[in-house]
Amino acid sequence: MALPVLPLIFALSLALGACFVVFGVGFTAAFRRLLQAGDGRDLAAALLIPAIAAPVIIPISQLNPDYSRFTAPLGLSLLLGAMLFGVGMQIANACGSGTLVAAGQGARRMWITLPFFCLGGVLGSLLLPTALTWPSLGAQDLPTQLGAPAALAATEAALAATAAILLRGARPARRQLVAGLVIGILAAAWFIVAGEPWGITMGLTVIGAQALQALGVNLSGFAFWASGGAADLLRAPLTSMPSALGDAGLLCGALLAAAWRRELRFGQPISRRDAGTAALGGLLMGIGARLSFGCNIGAMVSGMASGSLHGFVWLAAVLPGCWLGLRLRAYRLTSPQP
Repeated sequence: MALPVLPLIFALSLALGACFVVFGVGFTAAFRRLLQAGDGRDLAAALLIPAIAAPVIIPISQLNPDYSRFTAPLGLSLLLGAMLFGVGMQIANACGSGTLVAAGQGARRMWITLPFFCLGGVLGSLLLPTALTWPSLGAQDLPTQLGAPAALAATEAALAATAAILLRGARPARRQLVAGLVIGILAAAWFIVAGEPWGITMGLTVIGAQALQALGVNLSGFAFWASGGAADLLRAPLTSMPSALGDAGLLCGALLAAAWRRELRFGQPISRRDAGTAALGGLLMGIGARLSFGCNIGAMVSGMASGSLHGFVWLAAVLPGCWLGLRLRAYRLTSPQP
């Protein structure tokens, strides 16, 4: 990637991390409120992000072959991976972006979750080639099937219908709407600068893979890492990969915003049980993210914004996983979380 682009990606990531802190955005809590209280306002407001990014991503990617979109097959791998991710998300009390943001704010749990998330991503990458042989309907890519104008209209209609189902007549708060608007604009800008939609978990997977290689673990013989693109990522500097650079920027942006607002959490204690469940949650999220081709950002938000139906299926499939994760929390697998 051209060097002038890299500082822009990092700057956008700093802004995204700051927005998550300033607006109090959190996908994990949004799913929890939906399942426990029937309150889908946070999740519905988050759908503004793909709604704003899609009019940029779909037309540009169709006109310029240098720009890519996120598409993935609708199959058992997607369903199982999203469910695993949902379990891990509720156990760890964070998702992909949430782990980085909370780590930037100083949450000790997340500094345990983060390396296990990276490790889980590597384990998931080893499982993915086999998982791709499981039953699947293939990728359902609306821009390819319908053309850009019709695909964009269908995507926006699907987002509006999903939001209506989540809201059930309620109205999101102004803060929620502003957060979705601002983050949506930044996600669209990310696509223009990076040439691909915003993603989180592939960067964490590559960080984990490079760390393991530094420790003497040779991954090049595994099918996933033997392919051209993944093999290149094993050798390339992390700062040249938009997702990995963006992950660092997200964490640093959250750190700066939390410090400015005097909301750093470095003094919060953590029990042994919480340390164990933070690790387990991170591991499940990492595996689930690779099997389902991303997290709330890369699979759901950017999948939807790309006009790929897998983003909507991911949203439906993560819900039972979140429900199970919440049941485990209720049985005191983890300490109470806010």
